[in-house]
Amino acid sequence: MADGPGELVAAGEVLAMLGVGRSRFRQIQQSPHFPAPYARLSVGAIWLKADVEKYIAEHRRPRPVDEDE
Repeated sequence: MADGPGELVAAGEVLAMLGVGRSRFRQIQQSPHFPAPYARLSVGAIWLKADVEKYIAEHRRPRPVDEDE
């Protein structure tokens, strides 16, 4: 049996990974750098988690660390 493409994430998980709301996520999706969905299902788009992680590493500023944590 062949391995799958990798871990998949839906919009809600991508929002959490990016730390943004839905309207900001819609803007980010318009960026030519944001990965295209791996597939579009009846419930919405899904992405390869590795593609989203790569986008975050290359195109998002690191979030400040809360020193109280």
